[in-house]
Amino acid sequence: MRRMKPVATIFCFAVINACTAKETVPAADTGIAAGQDTTPTMAADSDPDRATGGSGLPAGFVGRTDNPSAQLTAAKYTPAGSSWDIVTGPAHIVYRPQDVASGNYTASATIEQLEKPAHREAFGLVIGGKDLDQPTQAYTYFVVAGSGELLVKVREGDKTRDVLKWTASPDVPKADASGKASYALAAQVTGDAVKFMVNGKQVASVSKVGLPTDGIAGLRVNHNLHVKASPVTITPQ
Repeated sequence: MRRMKPVATIFCFAVINACTAKETVPAADTGIAAGQDTTPTMAADSDPDRATGGSGLPAGFVGRTDNPSAQLTAAKYTPAGSSWDIVTGPAHIVYRPQDVASGNYTASATIEQLEKPAHREAFGLVIGGKDLDQPTQAYTYFVVAGSGELLVKVREGDKTRDVLKWTASPDVPKADASGKASYALAAQVTGDAVKFMVNGKQVASVSKVGLPTDGIAGLRVNHNLHVKASPVTITPQ
């Protein structure tokens, strides 16, 4: 993969952690701020990462779990045409160090939720990844959930901060009764803002100030999810 060709396609799969059960664990990047979910808060051990029978990440990719004690071998990636069928397992990010975007660009991917999760769980895009194998890791992430909501956060080390708290949008599809829904996600980085799109419609725009945007792009998928994800594509603007 060459860096920043006119269209750079990245098989990055990152996992978004948005589970209320994990919210009380500081090391876990849960994606849900305390008090933002309407479901009862449970002890972390009441919603453990499920066993998937997986063998880990795709060849050539590096990952990082939110919980340092979790193992990426618990994630299951299965080729599905030009996409991957992903079952988690622990919440994690997965990336290739050479897949870097900077300046003005759009990062995009399509993620389908295939089964209804036990709680509101999220998945989406990572941009601006730096030091992803270090305690000083940082990135911005844009995620959605089958509840019809979106979230934008920044991770810095073992802390996260809200850029846009969980927000319902008519342009973020709600999953059907079986838990299925499809999301064509995009994060467009411009000179002074980052715009977020779902299925071709802008659902949010935030100031670029203070956001990591130059760096590795990929995906996040929360724990205990079954999704299908396409490659992430980076298009310079």
